[in-house]
Amino acid sequence: MAHPLSPPPVSSASLARSMALGHLPPPGLGLLNSLGVLHSPLDLMAHHVPPRSYNSPPPISTSDPTANECKLVDYRGQKVAAFIIAGDTMLCLPQAFELFLKHLVGGLHTVYTKLKRLDIVPIVCNVEQVRILRGLGAIQPGVNRCKLLSCKDFDTLYRDCTTARYVSANDRCSLSDRVHAILDLEAKN
Repeated sequence: MAHPLSPPPVSSASLARSMALGHLPPPGLGLLNSLGVLHSPLDLMAHHVPPRSYNSPPPISTSDPTANECKLVDYRGQKVAAFIIAGDTMLCLPQAFELFLKHLVGGLHTVYTKLKRLDIVPIVCNVEQVRILRGLGAIQPGVNRCKLLSCKDFDTLYRDCTTARYVSANDRCSLSDRVHAILDLEAKN
Protein backbone atom coordinates (compact mmCIF):
# COMPACT_ATOMS: atom_id res chain seq x y z
CA MET A 1 0.00 0.00 0.00
CA ALA A 2 1.30 3.47 -0.91
CA HIS A 3 2.09 6.07 1.72
CA PRO A 4 -0.88 8.48 2.19
CA LEU A 5 1.26 11.48 1.20
CA SER A 6 2.72 9.83 -1.92
CA PRO A 7 1.49 11.04 -5.31
CA PRO A 8 -0.84 8.65 -7.11
CA PRO A 9 0.90 6.16 -9.38
CA VAL A 10 0.90 7.15 -13.03
CA SER A 11 1.20 4.55 -15.72
CA SER A 12 1.98 5.34 -19.32
CA ALA A 13 -1.39 3.83 -20.30
CA SER A 14 -3.38 6.14 -17.98
CA LEU A 15 -1.33 9.11 -19.14
CA ALA A 16 -1.94 8.25 -22.79
CA ARG A 17 -5.70 7.75 -22.09
CA SER A 18 -5.99 11.17 -20.36
CA MET A 19 -4.12 12.85 -23.20
CA ALA A 20 -6.36 11.18 -25.80
CA LEU A 21 -9.43 12.51 -23.97
CA GLY A 22 -8.10 16.04 -24.34
CA HIS A 23 -6.71 16.43 -20.83
CA LEU A 24 -3.42 17.95 -21.88
CA PRO A 25 -1.34 19.75 -19.30
CA PRO A 26 -0.90 23.50 -19.82
CA PRO A 27 2.17 24.42 -21.84
CA GLY A 28 5.34 24.52 -19.76
CA LEU A 29 4.12 22.11 -17.07
CA GLY A 30 4.94 18.96 -18.99
CA LEU A 31 4.02 15.80 -17.08
CA LEU A 32 3.60 17.60 -13.74
CA ASN A 33 -0.09 18.17 -14.35
CA SER A 34 -0.64 14.47 -15.03
CA LEU A 35 -0.24 13.90 -11.29
CA GLY A 36 -3.35 15.98 -10.68
CA VAL A 37 -1.50 18.30 -8.29
CA LEU A 38 -0.86 21.33 -10.44
CA HIS A 39 -3.44 23.00 -12.66
CA SER A 40 -1.63 26.12 -13.83
CA PRO A 41 1.82 27.71 -13.86
CA LEU A 42 0.72 29.72 -10.79
CA ASP A 43 0.29 26.45 -8.86
CA LEU A 44 3.85 25.53 -9.82
CA MET A 45 5.11 28.91 -8.56
CA ALA A 46 3.16 28.54 -5.30
CA HIS A 47 4.92 25.22 -4.57
CA HIS A 48 8.39 26.47 -5.57
CA VAL A 49 10.97 26.72 -2.78
CA PRO A 50 13.32 29.68 -3.35
CA PRO A 51 17.03 28.87 -3.58
CA ARG A 52 19.36 29.66 -0.69
CA SER A 53 20.41 33.30 -0.76
CA TYR A 54 24.01 34.54 -0.56
CA ASN A 55 23.17 38.24 -0.50
CA SER A 56 25.23 40.80 1.33
CA PRO A 57 23.88 42.44 4.47
CA PRO A 58 21.83 45.62 3.99
CA PRO A 59 23.69 48.90 3.44
CA ILE A 60 25.08 50.88 6.36
CA SER A 61 22.47 52.87 8.20
CA THR A 62 22.34 56.52 7.25
CA SER A 63 21.30 57.45 10.80
CA ASP A 64 24.98 57.73 11.86
CA PRO A 65 26.30 60.89 10.14
CA THR A 66 29.93 59.98 10.90
CA ALA A 67 29.55 56.83 8.75
CA ASN A 68 29.45 59.12 5.69
CA GLU A 69 32.71 60.94 6.46
CA CYS A 70 35.23 59.70 3.92
CA LYS A 71 38.95 59.91 4.60
CA LEU A 72 41.94 59.17 2.40
CA VAL A 73 44.04 56.77 4.46
CA ASP A 74 47.60 55.68 3.81
CA TYR A 75 47.40 51.91 3.31
CA ARG A 76 50.31 49.84 1.97
CA GLY A 77 51.94 53.01 0.64
CA GLN A 78 48.87 54.21 -1.31
CA LYS A 79 46.04 56.66 -0.54
CA VAL A 80 42.78 54.70 -0.30
CA ALA A 81 39.28 56.08 0.29
CA ALA A 82 37.89 54.79 3.59
CA PHE A 83 35.12 55.32 6.12
CA ILE A 84 35.46 54.86 9.87
CA ILE A 85 32.55 52.64 10.92
CA ALA A 86 32.15 51.42 14.50
CA GLY A 87 35.80 52.26 15.09
CA ASP A 88 37.09 50.22 12.12
CA THR A 89 38.73 51.71 9.04
CA MET A 90 36.71 50.36 6.13
CA LEU A 91 38.48 50.51 2.75
CA CYS A 92 36.72 51.04 -0.57
CA LEU A 93 37.01 47.49 -1.97
CA PRO A 94 36.93 48.33 -5.71
CA GLN A 95 39.67 50.94 -5.27
CA ALA A 96 41.79 48.60 -3.11
CA PHE A 97 41.30 45.91 -5.76
CA GLU A 98 42.55 48.28 -8.49
CA LEU A 99 45.58 49.29 -6.44
CA PHE A 100 46.68 45.97 -4.93
CA LEU A 101 44.96 42.92 -6.44
CA LYS A 102 44.21 43.61 -10.11
CA HIS A 103 47.47 42.06 -11.32
CA LEU A 104 47.10 39.03 -9.00
CA VAL A 105 43.56 37.78 -9.70
CA GLY A 106 41.27 37.54 -12.71
CA GLY A 107 38.80 40.22 -11.66
CA LEU A 108 36.64 41.63 -8.92
CA HIS A 109 34.28 38.63 -9.23
CA THR A 110 37.23 36.40 -8.24
CA VAL A 111 37.73 38.58 -5.16
CA TYR A 112 34.09 38.10 -4.12
CA THR A 113 34.46 34.34 -4.58
CA LYS A 114 37.56 34.37 -2.37
CA LEU A 115 35.74 36.45 0.26
CA LYS A 116 32.94 33.87 0.40
CA ARG A 117 35.47 31.05 0.79
CA LEU A 118 37.29 33.01 3.52
CA ASP A 119 33.93 33.70 5.24
CA ILE A 120 34.49 37.47 5.03
CA VAL A 121 31.38 39.59 4.47
CA PRO A 122 32.05 43.07 3.12
CA ILE A 123 29.80 45.96 4.12
CA VAL A 124 27.52 47.43 1.46
CA CYS A 125 27.85 51.20 1.01
CA ASN A 126 24.77 53.35 1.39
CA VAL A 127 23.74 55.74 -1.40
CA GLU A 128 25.53 58.73 0.15
CA GLN A 129 28.80 56.80 0.53
CA VAL A 130 28.63 55.70 -3.12
CA ARG A 131 28.07 59.33 -4.17
CA ILE A 132 31.09 60.44 -2.12
CA LEU A 133 33.33 57.67 -3.53
CA ARG A 134 32.32 58.56 -7.10
CA GLY A 135 33.08 62.22 -6.39
CA LEU A 136 36.57 61.31 -5.13
CA GLY A 137 37.24 59.13 -8.17
CA ALA A 138 37.62 56.02 -6.02
CA ILE A 139 34.96 54.27 -8.14
CA GLN A 140 33.89 54.78 -11.76
CA PRO A 141 31.22 57.41 -12.55
CA GLY A 142 28.57 54.86 -13.64
CA VAL A 143 28.95 52.61 -10.59
CA ASN A 144 26.00 52.71 -8.20
CA ARG A 145 27.09 50.01 -5.73
CA CYS A 146 30.22 49.55 -3.69
CA LYS A 147 31.44 47.46 -0.78
CA LEU A 148 33.79 48.23 2.08
CA LEU A 149 36.29 45.93 3.76
CA SER A 150 38.21 46.40 7.01
CA CYS A 151 42.00 46.65 6.81
CA LYS A 152 42.30 43.38 8.74
CA ASP A 153 39.98 41.56 6.32
CA PHE A 154 41.76 43.07 3.31
CA ASP A 155 45.08 41.85 4.73
CA THR A 156 43.58 38.33 4.94
CA LEU A 157 42.30 38.62 1.35
CA TYR A 158 45.66 39.96 0.11
CA ARG A 159 47.53 37.11 1.81
CA ASP A 160 45.15 34.62 0.15
CA CYS A 161 45.71 36.21 -3.27
CA THR A 162 49.50 36.17 -2.92
CA THR A 163 49.77 32.62 -1.56
CA ALA A 164 50.13 30.13 -4.41
CA ARG A 165 48.12 26.96 -3.86
CA TYR A 166 48.74 25.50 -7.31
CA VAL A 167 49.97 26.55 -10.71
CA SER A 168 48.11 25.28 -13.76
CA ALA A 169 49.34 25.18 -17.34
CA ASN A 170 46.87 27.85 -18.46
CA ASP A 171 47.83 30.53 -15.88
CA ARG A 172 48.23 34.00 -17.38
CA CYS A 173 51.80 34.50 -16.21
CA SER A 174 54.64 32.32 -15.09
CA LEU A 175 55.41 31.53 -11.47
CA SER A 176 58.58 33.64 -11.65
CA ASP A 177 56.50 36.63 -12.86
CA ARG A 178 54.20 36.19 -9.85
CA VAL A 179 57.11 35.90 -7.44
CA HIS A 180 58.63 39.11 -8.84
CA ALA A 181 55.27 40.91 -8.53
CA ILE A 182 54.92 39.79 -4.89
CA LEU A 183 58.48 40.83 -4.07
CA ASP A 184 57.88 44.24 -5.69
CA LEU A 185 54.73 44.74 -3.61
CA GLU A 186 56.44 43.71 -0.41
CA ALA A 187 59.33 46.07 -1.17
CA LYS A 188 56.82 48.94 -1.46
CA ASN A 189 55.38 48.13 1.96
